Order: sequence, then C-alpha cells, then structure tokens
Amino acid sequence: MDSRFFLAFSLCFLCSFPLFARSANRLPKLLLDDTKTEDSVIRMKMDGSSIKIDPTRVVQLSSQPRAFLYKGFLSAEECQHLIDLAKDYLEQSLVVDDITGASRSSTDRTSTGMFLYKAQDDIVAGIEAKIAAWTFLPVDNGEPLQILRYENGQQYVPHFDFFQDPVNVAAGGHRIATVLLYLSNVERGGETVFPDSPAKVFEENKDLSDCSTTGYGVKPKKGDALLFFSLHPNVTTDPTSYHGSCPVIEGEKWSATKWIHMLPLDEIWRNPDCVDENEHCSAWAKAGECEKNPGYMVGSSLGSKEELGYCRLSCKACSPPS
Repeated sequence: MDSRFFLAFSLCFLCSFPLFARSANRLPKLLLDDTKTEDSVIRMKMDGSSIKIDPTRVVQLSSQPRAFLYKGFLSAEECQHLIDLAKDYLEQSLVVDDITGASRSSTDRTSTGMFLYKAQDDIVAGIEAKIAAWTFLPVDNGEPLQILRYENGQQYVPHFDFFQDPVNVAAGGHRIATVLLYLSNVERGGETVFPDSPAKVFEENKDLSDCSTTGYGVKPKKGDALLFFSLHPNVTTDPTSYHGSCPVIEGEKWSATKWIHMLPLDEIWRNPDCVDENEHCSAWAKAGECEKNPGYMVGSSLGSKEELGYCRLSCKACSPPS
C-alpha cells in the first residue's frame, strides 16, 4: 500500500477514534485475547511491555485544531524524573528557520531547555511507549523528548509546529502531532494558547491569564498531557494549530515536548560526525560527566541501534577527521 495513502487513512481513522487508530511501524498491539480491562483501564502490548491507557481521563478540547487532554498522564515521580534529567543541562531554546531549516536563537522563544535521547532510561522509554500507545503513532517517528523550563516572563510566541522549509520536510516529513507533557503546576500564566481556534475556553480553565483569552487556552497542570494535530486528516496543514506558550506570571513552568513526524526519524536530524553538539561539552567532560552521564554525553546501544551522544568529541568517544 502506498505510504501516503496509508498515512491519510490512519489520520482519518484517528480523527474519529483518537484512542484506537492504527499506524504501521512499532505500534502497540491490541489483541482481544490479551486485552484486559480493570474498570476503565485498557492494557496494550508494546515491545513486550504492558502499557495502560485510561480513555475516561481523555477529554476532547477542540476540533479546530484536533486537541485532546489526558488528565494524569504522568505520575508525580515521572514528572520529577524528567526535570532531574534535564535541570543541569539547560540552554537557550532555539527555533527552526523557515527558510533554511537551521536552528537559531530568537526573541520569540525565551525558555531554556535540552533534548533527552530516546529510551534514555527505563522511565523515559516507558513514557515514550505510552505516548505511542495513546496516539497510535510510532515511537520511531518521534523526536526525542525536549524538556523545557519557563521562568517569570518567559514565553514562546504563537507559531506552527509543522515545517515551512523544504529541508526538514524532506528529512522526516511534517510534524503530524505534538504531545505536551506538563511537569509542574504554574501559579499564574504559562498557558498553551491557540489564538486562531474557534473553540471556546474549556469550562474548567476559569483562571486564565489575559494572554489566553483570545482563542483557546489550556492551563498547565502537573501530570497532564495535551495532544494536538498540526495536519488535517487529509495530510494538509491545519492553520488553527497555530499555538504558543503564554508568559509565566507567577511561579515557573516545566514541560516536555514530543514532536511526531510523518516518517521514521532514526538519526537523520543529528550530526553523525565526531563533534560536540553543545557548547558546554568541554566543561562537562572536565567535570567528569562523560562517566557520570554517559548516555547523554557519549551515547548508547539499543540492540542493533546506536544512539548518538551530544559530547562525543570532548569525551574522546570518536576520532575527528584529520
């Protein structure tokens, strides 16, 4: 079957049945003989693991864009684990240039953040598998989780997650969907806002900042997960997926972003050369991080697949070209 036809079919099915649509690659296996429910919980098998999904915790927020909120997707311990993995490695968040496709700094995005690597540990792997089970979009099509911290006044002005440059579209296809994991509560501000959405404010979100009063706003709540689609079921871009992160007014906001593409990514978006991909690599290596945090610094082997580290040159894990 033509891959474009299959993707369009999957998205159409997902539009009507967001919890039970299927996709082709490394997807959860839902079998009548092996599926058991305890109250509302559905058990799914994925790569030999059992993933629990509770459909009663999912609320459809909007049809323009297609957006769903899973209440209590992560435990408090999982939220803190992701924060702990990232907090010592944060740097200025970047944006994708609409023309060149290169990453660059911008005053439109003032948070700090860092990327984990896929299946960095058992907890991260479990979260990624659960995202795949909920969205029915393959693990291989997702970028690594990006952990973000927004301090007072920091924001990400409205933007699209689908690409507008030919470089990234050719690499892994458009980003189909985005899953935002809220890792902390925010006293005030920090909402995810869809300014061009015709949807009305969710009735539980009464205490919203002025930033989110235009269009549709979602207030961060620790453990919740927001899923929205950047493409229509016919695989055209959805202009109502235009969204941003409102300025934090009180407190701070921690979140994790999982971008999911049309095609498997593998390592195509990473630099395979013997290089450092973080300006702090040299200092971290001198501080012993190559041994303390080898997964991030050097990389790891997952079966037959190699996951590249971000500080391979400083850790002397490879030989630079002569």
